[in-house]
Amino acid sequence: DMRKAVELWTEAAELGSIGALFNLGNAYRLGEGVQKDKAKAIHFYKTAAMQGHVLSRSHLGCFEIEKGDYGRAVKHYLISAKMGYEGALEMIKNMFTEGFATKGQYAEALKGYQNAVE
Repeated sequence: DMRKAVELWTEAAELGSIGALFNLGNAYRLGEGVQKDKAKAIHFYKTAAMQGHVLSRSHLGCFEIEKGDYGRAVKHYLISAKMGYEGALEMIKNMFTEGFATKGQYAEALKGYQNAVE
């Protein structure tokens, strides 16, 4: 029951669970157990990302791409890559290939990712 899950995640988030914040972001992004609400999804992802949740940070990059703000998207993906998230590294690689990220940004992401996973 997704409505019950949202209730429990809300309680857990209030107690400081960054995983619960991420789950709430997903629920509002997808409209599962709650009314779909992009602004609320972004709020929960931002809150979790500020506390170090790597997938939340990467999701913020996706929202920036949707808005066409590739510079901000790259910043989010760089942070995620430097935290060891391979998916963010791949996104920057794709953005570089498509001309939305620089060679230097891709190199920075690759080096940061390698340092994180060593």
